[in-house]
Amino acid sequence: MCRHLAWLGTERTLADVVVDPRFGLMRQSWAPRRQRHGRINADGFGVGWYAPAVRPEPARYRRAVPMWTDASFASFAGAVASGCVLAAVRDATVGMPIEESATAPFAHGSLLLSHNGRVDTGILTALLAGRPDAPTPDSRCDSALLAALVWERALAGAELAEAVAEVVTTVGAKAATREAARDADGQAPPTRLNVLVTDGHQIVGTTWNETLWYRLGPTGVLVASEPDDDTVDVPDGAVGVPDGAGSSRGRETAMLQLPASPGGAPFPSAVADAAVQPGPGPDVWVEVPNHRLLVADTREVTLSNLTL
Repeated sequence: MCRHLAWLGTERTLADVVVDPRFGLMRQSWAPRRQRHGRINADGFGVGWYAPAVRPEPARYRRAVPMWTDASFASFAGAVASGCVLAAVRDATVGMPIEESATAPFAHGSLLLSHNGRVDTGILTALLAGRPDAPTPDSRCDSALLAALVWERALAGAELAEAVAEVVTTVGAKAATREAARDADGQAPPTRLNVLVTDGHQIVGTTWNETLWYRLGPTGVLVASEPDDDTVDVPDGAVGVPDGAGSSRGRETAMLQLPASPGGAPFPSAVADAAVQPGPGPDVWVEVPNHRLLVADTREVTLSNLTL
C-alpha cells in the first residue's frame, strides 16, 4: 500500500531523514523490502515538518508524482531541517483518486497524519455522518476520511493516543464484521490500519495488518514501515506485547539510559531511576507486533494492545 516514517529528536535535514539512507523512503518508493501489499509506491509522496520558532502548525510538501521524479524536492530537502518530520510515499488503493489532496501527510492545526493501508470508504463515511463536528476531509480517499475521524476526536478533547486508538479500533471492529459477512464469497480484502500521527512533540502509531518498526537512540526516535539500513534484524517480539487478548502484559516500555552528570549521578528526570526493559539496546531496530498502539517521544517508546 504505502510506506511512511516519523522522526522526532535533534534537527535533521529532510534529505537526511528521507533521501540519504541506503534503504530509506526514497528507495522504498520503487523498491520496498518489507511491503506486504503492492510492489511500488509511485502514486505520490509527501513530507511534513515543524518549525516551532516560526509557527506551531507544520509545513507540508505533497505531490501526486513519484518522489524520485521531483527535482524541486531534491533541491530543497538538504536545506530544510527539523526536529520532527513525517513523510510518506503512496501506492494508491484501487479506485482511490491519485491527486495531491489524497496524499499524506494530512494536516489539521498542529497535527500530521499518514495512513498505510486500506479501509472500506463506506465504513468511514458512515462514521463521519454521525460526527457532524468533524472537519471536512481533504479528499474522498480512505486515508483522508480516516484522518478526519482522528481530527474530530482530538477536537473533542481526547488525548492524541486516545483519539488514534479509539478511531482505529472502532473502524477495525466495523470492518471485521463486514469482512466476516463477505468471507463466504471470498470478497473481503483485509482492512489495514497502520497510522502515524504527530503533534511535533510525540509520535503515535498503530499496527493493523502492516509492518512497523522503531529505533530509539541518543538523538531521537525513528518510527517507520521498515528499517532504512541493512543492520541485523531484531527477532520478532524481542520487545513488545505478546499476541492474544488474554495476555497479562498489556503494555511494554523501552527506555534510554540517561547520561551521567559530572558528579556521577544521573541528570534529574522523571525517568532517571527507571530500569531499561529487557530487549535490544538503544539504536537498534525493533519490529512492532500486530494490533499495537505505539506512543513515542525522545526518551521512551510504549506499546499497548489494540483490542476490538
